Amino acid sequence: MPERRLPVKPDLDQLKNQAKDLLRAIRAGDQSAIAEFEQYHPKKIDPANAKLADAQLVLARSYEASSWTRLVQSCQLIDAIWRDDVEAVRNLVVSNPHLLHENAGIRNNNWGPPLSYAANLGRDRIITMLHELGATDLITALGRATLQSKIDTARMLHAMLGAPTPPAGSLGGPAYTLSAAGTALMFELGARVYDENGKPIAPADVVLETDSRKPSEKHAILEMYAAHGLTLPDTPTMALHRGRIDLLEEHLRRDPNLLRRRFTHEEIYPPEIGCHEDPHSTQGTPLAGTTLLHMCVDYDELEIAKWLIAHGMDVNEKASVDADGFGGHTALFATVVSQPNFWMNYQARPQAAPFTQLLLDHGADPNVRASLRKQLHPGYGPEPIREYRDVTPLSWGERFERKVFVSEPAMRLIAERGGHS
Repeated sequence: MPERRLPVKPDLDQLKNQAKDLLRAIRAGDQSAIAEFEQYHPKKIDPANAKLADAQLVLARSYEASSWTRLVQSCQLIDAIWRDDVEAVRNLVVSNPHLLHENAGIRNNNWGPPLSYAANLGRDRIITMLHELGATDLITALGRATLQSKIDTARMLHAMLGAPTPPAGSLGGPAYTLSAAGTALMFELGARVYDENGKPIAPADVVLETDSRKPSEKHAILEMYAAHGLTLPDTPTMALHRGRIDLLEEHLRRDPNLLRRRFTHEEIYPPEIGCHEDPHSTQGTPLAGTTLLHMCVDYDELEIAKWLIAHGMDVNEKASVDADGFGGHTALFATVVSQPNFWMNYQARPQAAPFTQLLLDHGADPNVRASLRKQLHPGYGPEPIREYRDVTPLSWGERFERKVFVSEPAMRLIAERGGHS
C-alpha cells in the first residue's frame, strides 16, 4: 500500500484533488484504490458507498495523519510559517495544542515540530512565540538552523539553550548540506574534530559522501577541519576534494603518470576518515575506477578539470572495467548523468553543460561505448541495481530512469557533435 509523505511545503489544493482522484478510482473499481481504502478506513464500509469524506480520511491516514482535519492543519501551519505569519501560527497552536510537539509534516519528520520547522527558514519571531507557548525542541531547531545556514537564528537558539558546548554530532548537519557558515559557527561555539579520547569525530565522510554539490563550500569545510587539527590523507583525490590545485601540482611532480591513473573506491572515499564501503547512490555516473577528470565532473570541479586538461589530461581516458564487464566509460558519460545535473534540474537552475562543452572542445569521442551499473539513492525508495550494456553517452542518458539526473543541454551538445544512440 502507498506510504505517503508530505513534501516540505505541502499544497492543500493538491491534497484535495488527490482525495477526489482516490474517490473516483474507488468508485471505478480500481483494485489498488480499494485495497488502500480497506487498509486505512477505520470502519467496514462498502467501497461502492464511499463518500468524499471517506476518501479524505483514507488519504489522511495514508500520510499517517489521524484525520483529514489533522492533515489540513499541517498544511495551514506550514503555510503560515513560510509566510512568517506569527498570529496565524499562534492561533493554530493555541486552538490545537498537540501541534506544538508533533512533526509539522507528520510522517515527513526531517524538518521537525513547528519550532524546528521555523528554524529551517530563519523565522525568529515564530520561534520565540512557540518557545513562550512551551515548545521544547530547541536542540533539534539549533541543528536545523545550522544545517540550513540560518546563522543568526542558530545564535538565538544557542542563547535560548544557555550557550552549551555543541555535542559530538553538531558538525554533521552542515556537513550534509555543505554549509561552510554553519560549520564555522559550530567551531566558534566550541565544536571539536576529536573527542576527549582522541577519536576523530569531524564528519569528513559526510562531506565527501553527501549528495550535495557545492564545491567552494566543500573546500572551505575541509580546510576548517584541517585547521582545527584533523589529518586528511595526502592523496591526489583528497587534494581534488579540497579544491587544492597547489597540492595537485605537487602530486603531479611526484607522479608523472597521475593524469592516467584510475582510482579505487577506497582512494576516492578513504576509510581512514570514516568513509563507507559504497556510497555510489550519491553519485551520478559511477566513480569507482575512474580518473581525476571523471571525479571533477560529478563533483562540479570545473576549474580543476580545466587544469587537468591544460596539463595534458586525455579527455578520452576510460574508467577501469570490473570482472563483470562494467566500466570503461569516459568523463563525457558523467556530463550526461550526474549529481550536479540533479540539482540543476531539481532546483530549476539555468540549463547549461559547461563540462560537456569543455570535453567536446578538447576532442571527447561522442560515440564511445561502455557498460554501466547503477543504483539510485535510497530516498527514491527500494531501488534495484540496474544494468546498461554497451551504451553511448547519448543512450546512457536516454535509458536512465530518473531524468532529473540527466542533462538535456549535454545531450544536445553531444548530438550536435555527431553523437548517436
